[in-house]
Amino acid sequence: MRKKIIVVGGGLGGLSAAIRLASDGHEVTVLEKNERAGGKLNIRSGAGFQFDTGPSILTMPWVLEQLFESAGRNVHDYMKLVRIEPQWRTFFEDGTTIDVAGDLPVMLEQLRAVSSEDARQFLAYLSECQSMYEISCKSVYKRSLSGLGELRSHHKLKELLAMDPLRSMNQMSAKHFKSKHLRQLFDFFIMYIGSSPYAAPAVLSQLIYVQLGLGIYYVQGGMYQIALGMLKLLQQLGVEVLTGQEVAAVVHDGGRATGVQLADGTVLSADIVVSNLEAIPAYQTILSAHPQAQPAAARLDKFKPTVSGLVLLLGVNKVYDQLQHHNFFFSEDPEQEFQDVFVKGIPTKDPTIYIGVSSKSDPTQAPAGKENLFILTHVPPLKPGESWEGYKESYRELVLDKLERMGLEGLRQGIEFEYSFIPDDLQRLYGSNGGSIYGVVTDRKLNGGFKIPSRSSLLSNLYFVGGSTHPGGGVPMVTLSGQLTADLIQEDLSNGLSQIG
Repeated sequence: MRKKIIVVGGGLGGLSAAIRLASDGHEVTVLEKNERAGGKLNIRSGAGFQFDTGPSILTMPWVLEQLFESAGRNVHDYMKLVRIEPQWRTFFEDGTTIDVAGDLPVMLEQLRAVSSEDARQFLAYLSECQSMYEISCKSVYKRSLSGLGELRSHHKLKELLAMDPLRSMNQMSAKHFKSKHLRQLFDFFIMYIGSSPYAAPAVLSQLIYVQLGLGIYYVQGGMYQIALGMLKLLQQLGVEVLTGQEVAAVVHDGGRATGVQLADGTVLSADIVVSNLEAIPAYQTILSAHPQAQPAAARLDKFKPTVSGLVLLLGVNKVYDQLQHHNFFFSEDPEQEFQDVFVKGIPTKDPTIYIGVSSKSDPTQAPAGKENLFILTHVPPLKPGESWEGYKESYRELVLDKLERMGLEGLRQGIEFEYSFIPDDLQRLYGSNGGSIYGVVTDRKLNGGFKIPSRSSLLSNLYFVGGSTHPGGGVPMVTLSGQLTADLIQEDLSNGLSQIG
C-alpha cells in the first residue's frame, strides 16, 4: 500500500505530515516555495542579533515527542527544550504587574497581591480548565474531527456538558474572577490561537491548564530548531524537501488529484496530495482551474481568518531589567480592543503588545549588554484587495509610544537593528488567508469552534493540514494536524475511501 505523496508547503503541518507518512512507509516529497522550510516558524538575523520571526512559545511538548516517537526517534536527541519560568510577565496601564508562573504557590502569591478573594477561586478555575483539557485528549487531540457529529461520537453526554457549550471563554473567567486584571489576563490566553474570548467557546479555557499545568518551553538556539530537527529526521527517513519550488496548480483528473504543476511548468505525479496551504487560498489559487473550486471556497465562508499582526524585530543596545523572556503590555479596555479587531475589523488604538526577549534565556541570541526584542501586535486580517502598507508607519509609532510610556525608556534611541512584517508579508510569504497568523478563527456562533475538515470536498485524494484545519493554530496544534491527517489518510487507504491505486 506504499503511495507516492506530495506535500505542498513545508510549514510545521506539512513537515509533521511528511514525517508520519514516511514512517508509515510512503514515498514522500515536500515542495516549499520559499528559501527555507518552517512556514511562519522562521528566522532573521542582523547586527549580531538573532530572531525567531514567528512562534516564540512552545506548549504541549508531548506533541513533538509523539511525532518523533512515531518514527522511532527521541525528540530530545534533535533539540533541547528549556522550561521557562516565570512564564509571562504582564504589565497594566495602572502600574500593576503580574507574573504568570507554573509554580502554583508562586502563582497564588501573585494573584493574592491583586485580589485575595479571586485567589481563593483560582484552584477551582484551574481544575475546571484541566477537566476540559482531559476531555479533549479523548477526541480533539486524537482524531481529525470534521464537526460536531464526530465530536459527539467520542463522548458521553456528561463530558459534552462539562465542556460548558453555552458559555464563552470570557463568561467562564467572569464566573470565577471579579478583578478586571485577572479576567483580562486569563482571557488573553485565547490569543494562542488568534481568536476572541467573547466569541470562543468556554472549552478553550483549557489553554490556561495547558500553560500552567504542562508548562511553556523555549528551544535552545531559537525556536527554528524545531524545524531543523524535523528536517533532519525527514532526511534520515529519505524524504526530499525541495525549497524554491512553487506549486502553481494541483493537477486533477475528474474527482482525483494526479499530481502538481510547478511554476516552471514541471509536472510531478502523485497518488495523494497534502496541502499545507490553507484550504480557502488553495481553492482560490492552486485549485482555481477546477470548475467547482469557487463554490467549494464559498462553502467555507464561515471559517473566517484569525488575526494577523504587525511584527517588529528590534535589536537594542541596552538591557531592560523589568522584562522577562515573555511579556505582555495590556490594553486599558480589552472589550473595546477585541470589538475593534474582531467585529469592526479595524486596528485598535490601544492594542495589547507582546514582547519576546529570547536573549533573556539564551545569550547566543544577542550581543553582550544588548537584547533582541520580538514585538507582536495583533491586527485584523486583510480584506480582499486590501493592503496594510498605509498603516505600517503610524502603527509602528503607536506601538513604540505605548512601550516607552509603560516603562521602556529610550527604546527608539536604542535601536541598532530593525526589521518588520505586516499582514501583506504574511499573506505573500505563506499564502495565509488575509495574512492570518493562526489559521481559522474559533467562534462558537460562526463555526461552533470547529476548523475546516482535512479531507477536501473537491478531490478524493487531496488533504489539508495546518492552522486552518483541525485542531487549529499554534505550534503544537499545527504539528498535531499533520499527524492526525496522516492517520486519516491511513484510515482512508485501509477503507478504500480515497479510491487510490
